Amino acid sequence: MPRIVLMLFLGMVALVVACTQLGAIKQKPEITLANIELVELGLLEQRFNLQLRIQNPNDVALRINGMTVDLELNGTKFAKGLSDKAVTVPRMSEAVMEVKATSSLGMLWQQLSQLEKSSSDKIDYRISGQLFVDGLGSIPFEQKGDVSIPFNGAGI
Repeated sequence: MPRIVLMLFLGMVALVVACTQLGAIKQKPEITLANIELVELGLLEQRFNLQLRIQNPNDVALRINGMTVDLELNGTKFAKGLSDKAVTVPRMSEAVMEVKATSSLGMLWQQLSQLEKSSSDKIDYRISGQLFVDGLGSIPFEQKGDVSIPFNGAGI
């Protein structure tokens, strides 16, 4: 019986600590696309390093220990990635996290075709996924934006 009481007590303490930390997170972190680097160009799949800027508007540091991400370009799925890297984002600050992502030949071809037909000098993007934060579990995120390209699609 004393063992069960001890386990219940420790469980309640852990729950109180988690709720206290969760209460300090008043705003979700904002994640934006900072850079895309092509790492490997294969016939069937391509590998990218996505650099994602994580901004923490809270008054407590976030200890991130992983991330999943889906990247859409111009409304079309482009790449999917994972990272098990750890990064601490200080309070009221930002950090960049690198995520390895994979795209298929079909997704790449579709993007190149859209660029060729487009007269726009911008590419719209949407990133979504989950941040895994010590003591808080997972925090979903979604961010939309656009990036300028130095040419229009006519010259591809």
